[in-house]
Amino acid sequence: MAGWFELSKSSDGQFRFVLKAGNAETILTSELYKTKASAENGIASVQANAGLEERYERKESTNGKSYFNLKAANHQVIGSSQMYGTAKSRDDGIASVKTNGSSKTVKDQTV
Repeated sequence: MAGWFELSKSSDGQFRFVLKAGNAETILTSELYKTKASAENGIASVQANAGLEERYERKESTNGKSYFNLKAANHQVIGSSQMYGTAKSRDDGIASVKTNGSSKTVKDQTV
């Protein structure tokens, strides 16, 4: 099964989206947006940038865990991954975003 986006509203009224892989695991989480339209624009940005290797910023946290950010052409972070135990796991997560990030399926949980 292909991946999808889930659009949701936080308890303080802001919006966020996550990208889920076909196995329903969250592979990318957005920042909080003040409007639903801004979150939808973020989804469109993931769809446009997910396939581009140069948009991925590979990082390591202070506790040694690996993670990545997906950035837009203007270098703004579109979404971030979970923390991974190894760089290989992180790179597998990037591969999953590349595979699933072009999904047109958006499950709107704000309605």
